[in-house]
Amino acid sequence: MSLPPTISLRQIDTHRLIPSKYSDPPVLAVIADDEQHLLEIFDLDNATNDRLRAENNLTPGIGTAELVFGIPNYTIINAAFTHPHPQGGRFNGPDRGAWYAGFEVETAISEVVWHKTLEYAEINWFHDSVTYTDFLADFDAEFHDIRGQSGFSNCLQLGSYIHSQKLADDLLKADALGIIYPSARRCPEPCIACFRPALVGNVRRAERWRFTWSGKTAPDILKEA
Repeated sequence: MSLPPTISLRQIDTHRLIPSKYSDPPVLAVIADDEQHLLEIFDLDNATNDRLRAENNLTPGIGTAELVFGIPNYTIINAAFTHPHPQGGRFNGPDRGAWYAGFEVETAISEVVWHKTLEYAEINWFHDSVTYTDFLADFDAEFHDIRGQSGFSNCLQLGSYIHSQKLADDLLKADALGIIYPSARRCPEPCIACFRPALVGNVRRAERWRFTWSGKTAPDILKEA
């Protein structure tokens, strides 16, 4: 597969929505009897934490040479690359994640609605309420761009990631930094999949959004104060 062209991107305030249960301060202290008990709970949690394993060079997909440390929200950045879906994402396989973000918050919201609704459809249960935190990030680098490239339309299929994951694998082997693509849920609004943790810049928290399914496939969406 030939590689798409590159462009010089300077984009601030991209949006990535992360479940607040993963981005809020840990709640383990609530169930700990004392400080020693809390340390034991953390040890147990850390033993199965893929991010911490990667930060100690214990995972095959990515290690300490690429991860980031000592900057605000570095654990949020690293988690995007060390907690991939077991089947991968559109532009990543199961061994290595990527930082996905929309240029507009509405695009990120559309992605959440799509994926969560699919999850509930599998069990035929549309009753849930979930809070997500919007993390902003800035980018300034050369990225491959498949917008307007008809030869890569198969990478935007709704029901298959076969072609897009193959492209991502080729790009990683070519030391690419990431890819810009039109949202499959909110076309033609742009999204980015960044392959390199060090390029995810100035990560900070923005609004929180609550998605509530009340027996319908379409959720009610509310920005929390």
